[in-house]
Amino acid sequence: MIIIDQTLQYLRESLSNYIENDVCQQILSKIETGRYANEESFVSDLDGQEMDYLDMVLEQELDYAKNVQNDDRVKELNEVYEQLF
Repeated sequence: MIIIDQTLQYLRESLSNYIENDVCQQILSKIETGRYANEESFVSDLDGQEMDYLDMVLEQELDYAKNVQNDDRVKELNEVYEQLF
């Protein structure tokens, strides 16, 4: 059984909205391997293209979560976003 960090679960859920994109599929594949203990180890395994794509998606997803006042989602996604820089 693969156990995925809760922060990465939120990320996976957000990325499922963009599944038609090849880069998104690459990122989802990495998450679903379940080999990351936390968001830091996950982000360190991303290449430049994946990081750029994730930056764009997270900005949109964070804006949405803030607009609907989903504080848990904002917190979890922000943890990944902060690791990109």
